[in-house]
Amino acid sequence: MENRTEAKETARRLEKPVELAGKLARKLGLDPYPVNYWIVDYAEMNQLIAYGGFQHRYPHWRWGMAYDRQRKQGQFLGGKAFEIVNNDNPAHAFLQESNSLADQKAVITHVEAHADFFANNEWFGLFTDSDSTQGADAEADHQSNSPDASAMLARHADRIREIMADPEIDREAVERWIDHALCLEDTIDQHAAYRPVRDQAEARETDESTDPDVDDLDLSAEVTSQVFDEEQLADDAESESTSFPAEPVEDVLGFLLAEGTQYDAEAGKAVEMDDWQAEILEMLRREAYYFAPQKMTKVLNEGWAAYWESMMMGEEAFAGTDEFLTYADHQARVLGSSGLNPYKLGKELWEYVENRTNRREILERLLRVEGVTWRTLGESVDFDHVRELLRPPAWLQNVPGWLERIDPDDPRVDADALSRARGGELDVDRYPWAVLTYEGLAQRHYSLLKPQHRGFLERAGQSERESIARYLFDDQRYDSVEDALADVEYTRGWDRMREIRESHNDVTFLDAYLTDEFVTANDYFAYEHSHKTGDFRVSSTDPDDVKRKLMLRFTNFGKPTIVVEDANYDNSGELLLAHRYNGVMLDIEQATDVLERVFELWGRPVTLLTITKEFDDHDVEVARRRDEEPEPVEVGKRLRYDGERVSIDTVDWSTVEHLAADDIDYDTKPEEWL
Repeated sequence: MENRTEAKETARRLEKPVELAGKLARKLGLDPYPVNYWIVDYAEMNQLIAYGGFQHRYPHWRWGMAYDRQRKQGQFLGGKAFEIVNNDNPAHAFLQESNSLADQKAVITHVEAHADFFANNEWFGLFTDSDSTQGADAEADHQSNSPDASAMLARHADRIREIMADPEIDREAVERWIDHALCLEDTIDQHAAYRPVRDQAEARETDESTDPDVDDLDLSAEVTSQVFDEEQLADDAESESTSFPAEPVEDVLGFLLAEGTQYDAEAGKAVEMDDWQAEILEMLRREAYYFAPQKMTKVLNEGWAAYWESMMMGEEAFAGTDEFLTYADHQARVLGSSGLNPYKLGKELWEYVENRTNRREILERLLRVEGVTWRTLGESVDFDHVRELLRPPAWLQNVPGWLERIDPDDPRVDADALSRARGGELDVDRYPWAVLTYEGLAQRHYSLLKPQHRGFLERAGQSERESIARYLFDDQRYDSVEDALADVEYTRGWDRMREIRESHNDVTFLDAYLTDEFVTANDYFAYEHSHKTGDFRVSSTDPDDVKRKLMLRFTNFGKPTIVVEDANYDNSGELLLAHRYNGVMLDIEQATDVLERVFELWGRPVTLLTITKEFDDHDVEVARRRDEEPEPVEVGKRLRYDGERVSIDTVDWSTVEHLAADDIDYDTKPEEWL
């Protein structure tokens, strides 16, 4: 920064917006990590994006490829990088100095929401908790826990550079070894906290030493028969004969680190991994666990940030009058991007959660009014009148105009800020939100009153009304609609959003809230490749089909779920992997390439079981003539790489039957979260 005059000036101009955005975010109920903002130029931004948001990464060709792709996207396709932020405490966000002030403000508000998500989502906490201090500090809040990602990745980069610089180690061998590991970076147990393989091995040894076999107790047959029943003895005998591992292992990368070897091409056999090889695998595995929550929450996280950015920039006018059109144009482009857009889908789902929660709150009040039932609600209640009663008072809509008449004791008012505003210390015309509390802002921005959501309240169907009424035991509480709505909790929608933000990932979020109502209202549809026409066609508008298709894009990061089934397959030391088939076939060409990589980490032949769909040429032709889609036949396949060639064989259905889900099995939550 020494000679970067423009960057320094940009930083100076953004000090106040950064401070105010942080205050507004907290007024709105967000609780983010503190954020360090860095001013970078165009080339530095491209480098940071290539590096995944960090300044120091290990040497590898992937970064140069990512940099070149990002640079060409901006140069030839019109793509623009507004920001990048990483999950750390404090978080680090990078602002491009060439952006307009409107864009910078949008980025800052967006980043504050991301930092809140990082700090409070429990999937991110899996990695943070695994590294945090235990014992006396375990009760500390999230501000004391840190993924320490920047330092971790910098240490990894430095260590891998040291390994590459070692004259006894071939640099190209190191890069190839990294290539092998990166092919498997998504084959981890994303639902578990990161633990080093060494710690897991020590834990297993401890468990085994404290739980001896019956034979180890050196008891007589008479004593054994009296102490242990036949079932226990049978279980013990069975445990000695079971395959290893006893249960399928999802953390393939960790299993290969713990049990694998390397293939020595000169010796033509498996040999122990070198220390540097095991060290690199553990470092890259740890990085995979760090980045997993970001992959698991793309829609949830980006939608959360887009929602609160829009709230701050648009509805609370954090964008000035001279900045708003620029902001609105760029926001529209982001939300209008083609393809599966996580910003748009996420924002719409968060708005739906807010609206549905607020609607339930209103219906619970109205169904407690004397004479109103779930059957008569539509005829006995005027919803236009309801909206009028819900409208915030005039002073809440126009804080500057009512400044001297606002009651400082009102729970919707920040009394200290009100005093400073009256004394001229606070620009209430520009920042009226500063005088309000979370409760005041929630009522000021009540979702059911927004023009784009008009009609959402009436849209509640008979089944929803009946379901709510069934659990209202004090259904004669209010004498009138006015009395009922006087008790409305305007914070219910935002409170519920924060609860969901804590515990969900993309798959659980979509599973819970991609409802028939949402799919229909937003015109979502499913599409697939047509064997009849040879192109892609709309296959269904049924909400269940849409939901199933969409969730497959996010299950296991949208990647195949591969597990280790047997480390001594066919009693020959071969590794057996299995593809948990959910209706989506593997790309066989890519799968064979990965098998060749896994062979280098196992040292012996590797086999993969999967299921494919096959079409009979005659059936395809008949279906085409009938203007129908042909029905595929599911077939079991076994892929095997022995170090020289890949073989692909058809296997009996009984061999792969256990891999086929009866229905789409998302299997996304740890047991205790169900």
